[in-house]
Amino acid sequence: MIIVKLGGEVIGSAALAVVAGDVADLVRAGRRVVVVHGGGPQASKLQERLGMTPRQVAGRRVTDEATLDVMKMVVAGKLNVDLCAALGAAGARPVGLHGASACVIEATRRPPTVYAGAGPEPVDLGLVGDVVGVGKELLSLLLDHGFVPVLACLGAGADGAIYNINADTVANRVAIELGAEGLFLVSDVPGVLRDIKDPASRIPRLTVAEGHELIRSGVVTRGMIPKLEESFAALAEGVRAIHILGRLVPGDLVREATAPGSIGTVLVPG
Repeated sequence: MIIVKLGGEVIGSAALAVVAGDVADLVRAGRRVVVVHGGGPQASKLQERLGMTPRQVAGRRVTDEATLDVMKMVVAGKLNVDLCAALGAAGARPVGLHGASACVIEATRRPPTVYAGAGPEPVDLGLVGDVVGVGKELLSLLLDHGFVPVLACLGAGADGAIYNINADTVANRVAIELGAEGLFLVSDVPGVLRDIKDPASRIPRLTVAEGHELIRSGVVTRGMIPKLEESFAALAEGVRAIHILGRLVPGDLVREATAPGSIGTVLVPG
């Protein structure tokens, strides 16, 4: 079982066809694959076109009702459709889903929380959720019949409330609940870098302890902080390895699955 998480920057670029081809190759080789995706860049652009100002705290989007509507339109709408279309063109059999699809991503509203890089006081992110359940029955049904579930990063409460959720958070929880052997986080960043301006400074392998030190020392900043923190939590709950990848060429996803750390950064417990 492999979980592949795609950032919105991947779906909106030529890299989408590359990843879609690799996912299809993995499925043809007998691997079970679930795809989770976000859509931050596209959501921010639509907010700006609508005269809204996107707000983030320590790399996390603040979500009011208007922002949530944008996320529904962009993530569960256009991007999920585009991603499914690309996977289908590559030969896979994708099925687009979001949190309200049989409550496949069950969530509750996140309480005010202290975040690294955001000061000592708890921050209320608004209509942002935490995953409290995953629809394993539905996902297993699809996987057993050769389909590729494609999950947009929106959660649903038992009362019908919808929440915006960081796609890494969704992917981590799905990986934990399904007992995935690997979680692949694909964006436009080629791994964890010692120098954000130098792709050659990529760190092939990183333990949790080493990752905490990179955050503490300021080497890791901005959006990479929540990515690592969510990954550390998933590793603590049993995910065996988390791969941070970007700027892929055909075959890279397959190569990283067989030789961890060869393409991006592999995070491991320790």
